[in-house]
Amino acid sequence: MEVNKVVSPDSFRESILEVLCPLLFPGTSGGKEVLEMVSIKVIGVAVLVLVVVGVAAFLVFKAGEQGKKVLKVGTSPDFPPFEYVAANGTIMGFDIELMRLIAKKSGYDDIEIVSMDFDSLIPALEQGQIDVIAAGMTITEEREKRVDFSIPYWEADQAILVRVGSGFKPQRVEDLEGKTVGVQTGTTAADYLKSLVDEKGLNINIKEYSSYVLAIQDLLAGRIDAVMVDTPVAKMFEKRYKDKLAIAIIVKTGEKYGFAVQEGNKELLEKINKTLQEIMQSPEWDKLVQKYFGSEKLPGT
Repeated sequence: MEVNKVVSPDSFRESILEVLCPLLFPGTSGGKEVLEMVSIKVIGVAVLVLVVVGVAAFLVFKAGEQGKKVLKVGTSPDFPPFEYVAANGTIMGFDIELMRLIAKKSGYDDIEIVSMDFDSLIPALEQGQIDVIAAGMTITEEREKRVDFSIPYWEADQAILVRVGSGFKPQRVEDLEGKTVGVQTGTTAADYLKSLVDEKGLNINIKEYSSYVLAIQDLLAGRIDAVMVDTPVAKMFEKRYKDKLAIAIIVKTGEKYGFAVQEGNKELLEKINKTLQEIMQSPEWDKLVQKYFGSEKLPGT
């Protein structure tokens, strides 16, 4: 009695390939060889398809990125609350948020924040590495020879910060005689102290830092006697290091902050001025001031 055998799908496929292979693929010995060839080709095609799709997606993404209108903003994030590095590493602050608002209302899709030392900002702007400086920068005659400033958006004086318990309690700038005072390189505070030395003949040891954060660290550690910095920033440091730092002197300098653009860039300057003026007269300005300064407002507004 003949028993019917059940043929598996794999065996049936191999049998068919043994018959067809010599006809379809001359020179091959059998089904398994062809299966391996077909498998390799299928894998190759699949990889090629994935690569093509990936490259296409990347090109579409880059095209979208290139199509964006982005304003490159240079800043020195060591000047709280105007610009500083948050705990998560993000650069934020009054200037940054204000510039983001200005950019959005001026037709830009976004801003790109470029961080650098304060005294590198104007050279970077002159070389076209950035479009605008937003760094609590005081408008001065010397700087106006190199850049164009926006309308003023903030006013400030200078303050002398000292360490609580150090025994040093200056009442006037002349009391800085024989002391070491820290400032940030390229700032109006540095210029002011140098004028005291050059014009008044005071013996002040001026120690310059690339960052005010470093100056404050040295003051806290007792390596210097005082730090000279703009009043809004001095108040922020005093608040942050309560019972450790105190403002001893306020020097009335009447400085005005402005955003700087490359000299001759009238189009961008006009956009910034128009939008800045609109913001300063809107509830958005009050919310921004309240967020970073409490009840303090720009004098005259």
